[in-house]
Amino acid sequence: MTSTVPPAPSQPGSTAGPADPVGGVPGAPATRRAEQLTRRVATGLDAAPVTMPAPFTGLPITALPQAADAEVRRVFTRAREVQLSWAEWPARERQRVLLRLADLVLAQQDEVLDLVQVEAGKARIDAFDEVSATALVASYYGKHSARLLAERRAAGALPVLTKASEVRHPKGVVGVVSPWNYPLALTAMDVLPALAAGNAVVQKPDNQTALSALWLHELAEQAGLPADAWQVVLGRGSAIGDAIVEESDYVCFTGSTPTGKRLAGQIAERLTGYSLELGGKNPMVVLPDADVQQAAAGAVTACFSSAGQLCVSVERIYVHESIHDEFVRALAERTGALTLGSGLDYHAGMGSLTSQDQLAAVSAHVDDARAAGATVVAGGRPRPDLGPLFYEPTVLTGVTERAKLFREETFGPVVAVYRYSDVDEAVARANDTEFGLNASVWTRDARRGEEVARRIKAGTVNVNEGYAATFGTVGVPMGGMKESGVGRRNSAEGLLKYTEAQAVAVQRGLRLRPFRGMPPRLWAKAMSAGIAALRRLPRR
Repeated sequence: MTSTVPPAPSQPGSTAGPADPVGGVPGAPATRRAEQLTRRVATGLDAAPVTMPAPFTGLPITALPQAADAEVRRVFTRAREVQLSWAEWPARERQRVLLRLADLVLAQQDEVLDLVQVEAGKARIDAFDEVSATALVASYYGKHSARLLAERRAAGALPVLTKASEVRHPKGVVGVVSPWNYPLALTAMDVLPALAAGNAVVQKPDNQTALSALWLHELAEQAGLPADAWQVVLGRGSAIGDAIVEESDYVCFTGSTPTGKRLAGQIAERLTGYSLELGGKNPMVVLPDADVQQAAAGAVTACFSSAGQLCVSVERIYVHESIHDEFVRALAERTGALTLGSGLDYHAGMGSLTSQDQLAAVSAHVDDARAAGATVVAGGRPRPDLGPLFYEPTVLTGVTERAKLFREETFGPVVAVYRYSDVDEAVARANDTEFGLNASVWTRDARRGEEVARRIKAGTVNVNEGYAATFGTVGVPMGGMKESGVGRRNSAEGLLKYTEAQAVAVQRGLRLRPFRGMPPRLWAKAMSAGIAALRRLPRR
């Protein structure tokens, strides 16, 4: 493993001057650009600003204005005013804003690639995953949202005499709480469909990676989004979380399962809607007929993209006993060849972890597994020579139930490989978890792969791919089963969740009650015959 840059200092230094690159990362945008983006934050007069360190260097990125409770409530008041006019825009006009945004994202991607790398510590190829996902989401809803939101006619209770339709209304103001690990893509997946549906949005991105969300916010307004239809606030959840929950007409949250459960309890008291994308312990099943080299290559991407800090990353691999040893050798070889680095180019295959907390959690899990008898076949140690938060991509075998990572989510570049004897065992072990977010199946027989995939209790399952096939297909829903979440993002579901369905029916001529003077028993008999006849008609 090699680095593309010299070792970086592990402690934050003095704040960089206006001409210095963001976070002290060579080649990054100038600090003044970061300061320009922070001026897009809707609040920040009532609380002291905070400064987050760049993962690659440990140096400060920029001062971020922090909101107080009362400020956030004022932001929601303004959002409600703007939402009324935004909802009056024809759905096709709102679509055009998203299509222009998709073009801007692709045209100006170099700047945000730098920002994502500097804020999150990603390799550039992983930062590009965010750019491509953002453009795909904007394009999908830019092409399809008007159709999905259109009034839908339904067969009435009495043919010809009853006209019924389903109308979609925006929820109002949507509160979006975004995580630090995928700051651009998850912002797009959660904010853009809410806007397309005619809602206003108040978003709270994580302080660590707020600049990426603010960059997309800037481009959205350049694409024609009215000012204040989407507002961004920053602050700790303990300081402004209650205001977001209490003022939102719908809450979209991505984060840990414990936090999601607490939020769900708060939101339930107000009887407002919510969607939660939470934790995962995602399995990969390698069937005996799989191409071992192809599966090993896929595992490297599935396990170590974004240094494993991805909700759909694979952390468990079940390999048939007939190819287990061969697979472990291939995976260890490919993992050992993965290049680590912090350069703002496409040279490195993996970047660093994002925070000191994540580094500590990953180190603790690996050390605990080793103490419980696991064998480290690749990686297994931090790399301070490359930067303060680098940790080698790690492959473990012999992990027992005594190890914490046997069941707990690591959220880092660590995967455990297990052997199995038959497919039923593999499926049972894949499902032996409280989580159900993503899964992967590898085989030469695509039909067999689909059969196995349907038996795994996960919101998304990829055959011969780790996560990208479902992640990049915006037309299908993404979300978790069991304790991995509630609700879906992407597809029609990711749009319609931000709406209220209203049924409107117009009755002409006959009422749905007996005629004057008609015996109720005779009316009931006639209606029963009519319902039976309708059942035989097509499309009823």
